[in-house]
Amino acid sequence: MLLARGDVSVVAAVERLAGLQAQEPRPPFVGLWTRVEGFTRDALVDTLRSGEVVRGLLMRATLHATSARDFRAFRPAVQPVLSAAFAGVNKRITGGVDIDEVVPVARELLEESPRTFNELRALLSERFPDVNHRGLGYAARTHLPLTMVPSDDRWGFPRDARFALAECDDDTAPDGLVRRYLAAFGPASAADAQTWSGLKGAAGVLEGMEDLERFSVGRRTLFDLPDAPRPDADAPAPVRLLPEFDNLILAHADRSRLLDDEHRPLVVTKNLRVKATFLVDGRVAGTWKSERKGKKATLTLEPFAKLRKKDATALQAEAEALLRFVEEDAASFDVRL
Repeated sequence: MLLARGDVSVVAAVERLAGLQAQEPRPPFVGLWTRVEGFTRDALVDTLRSGEVVRGLLMRATLHATSARDFRAFRPAVQPVLSAAFAGVNKRITGGVDIDEVVPVARELLEESPRTFNELRALLSERFPDVNHRGLGYAARTHLPLTMVPSDDRWGFPRDARFALAECDDDTAPDGLVRRYLAAFGPASAADAQTWSGLKGAAGVLEGMEDLERFSVGRRTLFDLPDAPRPDADAPAPVRLLPEFDNLILAHADRSRLLDDEHRPLVVTKNLRVKATFLVDGRVAGTWKSERKGKKATLTLEPFAKLRKKDATALQAEAEALLRFVEEDAASFDVRL
C-alpha cells in the first residue's frame, strides 16, 4: 500500500501488513496514515477500544499492533522467540526466575484483573522476594499472551498501560506466520523471514512449503506466494513518509533493496532505534522528525542527498499533510527541508 493508498478498513490494512511494530504508541497511526486512503486517528483508536486490533509482544520479542485474530494465531508461533529472549536476560541477572514457579502465579494474578507491570512486579515480589523483580515482570511478559488495555490517551495507550490475558490458538506451527510474512513482504529470503519474525527455523519452514514461488537471485533463493502481485521495477512510486520502527525497514535482512548501506547508520542508531524515514521512488532517501512548541508544529526533513525539484515539492506537500494529521490541534504548521 505504498505505491497507492489502499481503500480498506483499518483491520484489513493491519492484517495485510501482518501487524505494525508498536514499541511506541504513535508509529502505527503514522504507518496506517501513509498507507490507507482517508485514514483518521479515531479509526485505529476505535478498533483498539473494540478489541478488533490489539497491542502485544510478538515478532522479534517486540510490541506489535495486530488484529485480535492474528494475535491469537501469531502468539503461539513466536513463543520460541520470546522464550529465547527471556533466557538471554535471565542468565545475566542476579536472582534468576524459575519459570515453572513464577508464570502460574502471574497467570492467576492477571486472571483476577488486568494490571500494569509495576503492579504485577510488586505482587510477584511479595511471593518471590529473593527473585529479581525486573525478571519477574519479563517472565510474565514473555510467557503469557498479554495485550494492552487501551485508554483515553490520544494514541490509545498510556505510558504505564494495564495488560490483560488474551486467548490464543492451539497451533504453534510457524507455517501460517511465515506465509503471512510473504503476503506482506515477499519476495523474500529465509534470512529475511527470520529477521522479521525472530524464528531461527524459517529456512526449513519455507523449504517445506511446496506451493511457493522460488526465484534465484545470485546465491540467494527468494520465496513468494503463488500469483502474488510483483510490480515492475519501473512502476511509479510516490514519495511516502514512514514512522519510526516501520516494518518495511525491519522486514528484511538484506535492506539494500530499499536502503543504501552507506545510509543505514543514519537510520538505525547504535541503541537500535529506527528513525522515521521518507521514500523517494521507493527507496529511503532521508529521515524526518516532528516537534511541537506551544501551538506551533514543525516537521523537519533531512535528505541524504539533494532532491530533484519535483520530488522536493511532492515531499513538502506530503509532509505538511502528515504534520496536520499528527498535530491536528496546532495553530501553525511548518515543514523544513
